[in-house]
Amino acid sequence: MFEITVEAGFSSGHYLRNYRGKCENPHGHNYKVFVTLIGEELDEAGMLLDFKLLKQVMRPTVDYLDHFMINDLPPFDKEINPSAENLAKYFYEQTSSQLHEMTGGRVRVKDCTLYETDTSFARYYE
Repeated sequence: MFEITVEAGFSSGHYLRNYRGKCENPHGHNYKVFVTLIGEELDEAGMLLDFKLLKQVMRPTVDYLDHFMINDLPPFDKEINPSAENLAKYFYEQTSSQLHEMTGGRVRVKDCTLYETDTSFARYYE
């Protein structure tokens, strides 16, 4: 089994609904997201997936969130809280759908890890 991981970063604001404490107020983070892919077969170039392609797959989601108030953006504008856990799941879902089309299922997302701070992160996998 082969794995590759790519990191991306973005800065955004958010606040947590149904929460008591400082995080119920608008505040911002410099997020880091790590997407790890897994697969059993390499392509003809000997790669699971070109790092550059994975970065391109992640770019639309990063750009969608970067320098915005996440609570104003679907699907986080209504009932889904923009917690680190939900953001990790969002990256997983967005990346998975694109990769399935791109590789015909040869490569899949193993997990997405989202750092909200240097010392706190959430991970989503299926």
